[in-house]
Amino acid sequence: MPGTMGLGLLGFVGVWALMMAAMMLPSVTPFAALYARGMHDRRFLRIGALVLGYLLVWAVVGVPAFGLARIAGDVADHHPDLATAAAVAIFAACGIYQLTPLKDRCLIRCRSPLGQLMHYSSYRGRTRDLRIGLHHGAYCFGCCWALMALLVAFGVMNVAAMVVLAGIVLIEKANARGQGFARLVGIAALMMAVVVIWAPALAPGLHASHPMGGM
Repeated sequence: MPGTMGLGLLGFVGVWALMMAAMMLPSVTPFAALYARGMHDRRFLRIGALVLGYLLVWAVVGVPAFGLARIAGDVADHHPDLATAAAVAIFAACGIYQLTPLKDRCLIRCRSPLGQLMHYSSYRGRTRDLRIGLHHGAYCFGCCWALMALLVAFGVMNVAAMVVLAGIVLIEKANARGQGFARLVGIAALMMAVVVIWAPALAPGLHASHPMGGM
């Protein structure tokens, strides 16, 4: 279903943040597990602060995501030709970003939980865990924003798309050949940008579905 599925801004942002956290959970678990092992006091509160910081990043991202989803819903309902052009742009943007040095830099940081922990050892103060959650969430965003933007094309609540994208993120971050896989995904996205011109149904989030009675 195109658009925000009838949700207001606050409802959408809440659902979006939880959805992103669920999708990122498999790939974030190695870092979170290593970090938790080093906690010797107030463990529950510190993990809560870490999770809060991480969720805040994706909640903030949910605001522009809401705007994009709302525009996508309007385009799907009233401008089918523009919807196809938007699908091309989304797939192309994802494909290009997957091949950039910035994607590589963010992915390298996310693929090295131990290296991240060494960096975070310099963090001090009561807000340390919250800041670490924000920082790590920002790197996850840097790795994955282009992949998550594909949900605008596939449908924000498209469960099958979420499962596939979560799998892609996990392979990128956890597999020994994750960086090469990320480039293959980029090439595939560029190919999708071409194919969707002739097969707009590949972007159901940008094409309104009609009830059987109206067909």
